[in-house]
Amino acid sequence: MLSFYLIWSLSYFTLLWWVSRFWQKGEILPLTKSFFPSVTLIIPFRNEIENIQSLVSNLKKHAYPDLDILLIDDHSEDGSFQLLGKYFEGYQNVRVLQSANEGKKRALEYGVKIASGEIVLCTDADCDFPEYWVEHMILPFQNPKVQLVAGAVMVEGNGKFIEAFQSHDWASILLMTKYTFAQKEPLMCSGANLAYRKEAFQKVNGYEGNRDFASGDDEFLLKKIHKMYGKDACFYLSSPDILVITKPEPNWQALINQRVRWASKWRAHFSLSHAMSAAGVFLMQLIWIGSFYLIFLGGKGVLAFGLGWLIKVIAEKISLGKVLKNLDKQQSNLLIFQTSFVHPFYVLRVGIGTLIGKFTWKGRGNGRSVNLESEN
Repeated sequence: MLSFYLIWSLSYFTLLWWVSRFWQKGEILPLTKSFFPSVTLIIPFRNEIENIQSLVSNLKKHAYPDLDILLIDDHSEDGSFQLLGKYFEGYQNVRVLQSANEGKKRALEYGVKIASGEIVLCTDADCDFPEYWVEHMILPFQNPKVQLVAGAVMVEGNGKFIEAFQSHDWASILLMTKYTFAQKEPLMCSGANLAYRKEAFQKVNGYEGNRDFASGDDEFLLKKIHKMYGKDACFYLSSPDILVITKPEPNWQALINQRVRWASKWRAHFSLSHAMSAAGVFLMQLIWIGSFYLIFLGGKGVLAFGLGWLIKVIAEKISLGKVLKNLDKQQSNLLIFQTSFVHPFYVLRVGIGTLIGKFTWKGRGNGRSVNLESEN
């Protein structure tokens, strides 16, 4: 048992070191004066009254020459639709519309259908994005093989542990995302920072076949485009120039509820690699939790426990710290130490919640596994 955990700790260190090798320093994204395809920015929203002011400020700072903005309301109940309509009354390039059907996927499909742009760019209403975000996100489309571009997303924070934890968790997501894109076998991306050719979306029939699943407007589309267009069709950007900042969840219950909703789509992927990666992450955390048994094996067990977890913390500090540093989101050693200990129990809780399959989001709930179509 003692030997197993020492070998396991060193293997974990090696694994994270290997994966982190593919997270290079942010790409140099020189802007070009000769590449300005027409772009439609689609932002679906539901009950975002508290984020309206920030959203309006974000949108007004963009000066891309051929940008059409579609704000698609997913049946808000808090006056968001009416307020946004007033803010953008008279703006020629901004339309505030209401989706005929419920759900984020339906809102996005409606937006793509009426989009005038060659490139469709998507984000969420509670996000902040850089001034030249549009200009940088479209650059990979200069390569005609590229059909979809995914960008990094990170939570904002003000020093609270739960926010630092979410940064740590997001860093692990970004690390694996970058790795799978580098391997030409992308598994995930975020709809909060996503661009694709309108023609590609139409050719893969949008979200046909997975509209009823509670999440995955990003991943389902990624898999469809990758399958139809091949390994060079999907591109990942990790530069701070395109970094989208999203709001952190305010408490643990909300965070777990969000992650359960995200994970609820696993049944729909029908992918061995996706299933194995999900099972592997869950098993990995179970092994770390199981290491607490070493404490009851006497002095050598306590020593092995301490050494194993020290190696874990160092491995995560090096690998996830590389991501956070690149995105100017560095954490203190104490916060990394704390999040490293909490994370296995958090993953276990999310895993159990995913199997149970119940969650609520934006005032809508589902009574069974994946039956809801509203997501943020």
